[in-house]
Amino acid sequence: MNGASPSTGPQPAAPAYSIALVDDDRNILTTVAIGLQAEGFATRVYADGAAALKALLDNPPDLAIFDIKMPRMDGLELLQRLREKSALPVIFLTSKDEELDEALGLAMGADDYIAKPFSQRLLVARIRAILRRAELARGDAPPDPATPAAAPIQRGRLEMDPSRHQVRWNGEPVSLTVTEFLILEALASRPGVIKSRNQLMDAAYDDDVYVDDRTVDSHIKRLRRKFRAIDPTFAAIETLYGAGYSFAES
Repeated sequence: MNGASPSTGPQPAAPAYSIALVDDDRNILTTVAIGLQAEGFATRVYADGAAALKALLDNPPDLAIFDIKMPRMDGLELLQRLREKSALPVIFLTSKDEELDEALGLAMGADDYIAKPFSQRLLVARIRAILRRAELARGDAPPDPATPAAAPIQRGRLEMDPSRHQVRWNGEPVSLTVTEFLILEALASRPGVIKSRNQLMDAAYDDDVYVDDRTVDSHIKRLRRKFRAIDPTFAAIETLYGAGYSFAES
């Protein structure tokens, strides 16, 4: 037979997303790495920030996960030094509800944070959402036929585009984490309707993740702070004491 016959074998799989894990707790490194590998991610692990920094700059992964509390170089310093040269997506792990560290990390350019203990499902969902958002920001994300595009939301001066994870107030962009976006979307989808903390938890977290009331309240505080940085008169998220929160369209 002359000529090569067409190949009918399996096509090469698309390259796996690469996730870097930086934590001084070896048990967490091992557990999270195994879980992410089971979900199809390639992983790299580093036991301290100083060792991780050079590797992250020389051979960047698709996303990195930093513990905040580490010896030698903690997660905040690692993020600060990384941001001098890279826009690599970063998720923070926090050992407890340390709002100052979380707020500082987000202000310094972290994409999201997750408090320990956390579920593997929640971590994987956050990773995929951030990777998708990064692709959309670069303009190279193909349409996902399995996920219908969500309709944009326009509520007075608020504009939300769920498919691109974009938010604007008075035409000015507002940078929100995945969780903040989901909470705001739940409120803005039905203006004037009171959403309990439990309903907001359900909108932003998996069913198997325990989240206390203070966590939702912390997200609401950060949402207000971000909008008031653009508009000091922002008052669209209303508190109904003992009931929950609502969005007032204006």
